[in-house]
Amino acid sequence: RRALGAAAVTAVVALAAATFLPTGQAGAAGPSLRSLAEAKGIYFGTAITQSDLNNSSLTAVAGSQFGMLTPGNEMKWDTTEPSRGSFNFTPADRIVSFAQDHAMKLRGHTLVWHNQLPSWVSSLPTTQVKAAMENHITTEVSHYKGKLYAWDVVNELFNEDGSYRSDAFFNAMGSGYVADALRTARAADPDAKLYLNDYNIEGQNAKSDAMYNLVKSLKAQGVPLDGVGFQAHFILGQVPSSFKANLQRFTALGVNVAITELDDRVQLPATGAALAQQASDYTAVINTCLAVPGCAGITQWGVGDADSWIPGTFPGYGAATMYDANY
Repeated sequence: RRALGAAAVTAVVALAAATFLPTGQAGAAGPSLRSLAEAKGIYFGTAITQSDLNNSSLTAVAGSQFGMLTPGNEMKWDTTEPSRGSFNFTPADRIVSFAQDHAMKLRGHTLVWHNQLPSWVSSLPTTQVKAAMENHITTEVSHYKGKLYAWDVVNELFNEDGSYRSDAFFNAMGSGYVADALRTARAADPDAKLYLNDYNIEGQNAKSDAMYNLVKSLKAQGVPLDGVGFQAHFILGQVPSSFKANLQRFTALGVNVAITELDDRVQLPATGAALAQQASDYTAVINTCLAVPGCAGITQWGVGDADSWIPGTFPGYGAATMYDANY
């Protein structure tokens, strides 16, 4: 427990029990999150950024415990195409190399997003946005063709009430930009899994209903779509009771589901009781994925608390990952 933390131990126990390993082995050096997950046909992943590669403690845990890797920022538009037609893949290539060196799958994140978007895109005349989007997707996906397991093609497309975000893409093309983005990505790499990804869609609500209706419509039109990513940025004790039923209604449409950015933020300082609740939350998420055929896997957002985005975004909260600041 000192090495992993209560949540990590409980997560290992959940997977270990599912693979018929004695739970007493959970904290031992032998079974990793990766091996236990893969034995059940899912993956267990994490996210890192380029600067994380300089942290030997972080990379040791990332390379040994996780089987899927998502670049935190390096594949986003402001990094990969900061000015029109000028592409920079060097930062992302470093993360791809790390994943390849550790035989990890890779998740591309993300091609079309209203945030971390260079100002030149938002400043384009609406008549030029479609061509710019298609060129960006084609160039980036082609660069990594054959190297990535999946892409988050469109990220965070809905408001909380289920309406579309009024970003550069929707304003120029309407809701049809989603289908166009997916078709463009499929043409550039026919083998990569294509996902839509969003937050606050884990339970059944107006936002998840909007995503559900979109997925249903896209599938009916024959648009290439393989899965939906549920970010799962949870608050302690608030994993939705409808989480499993919600995932099941999406898989019933013929798509996979994945937990793509899991963390569980705690009000600081974290108490023993809070960490015990967090362990229960993580276990609930893992057991939900294991119970839903079509749940491809789980990715934690960040390796440990030291590199989590939570404290900087939600002041007074932290301790959101399974590993503490010392990994």
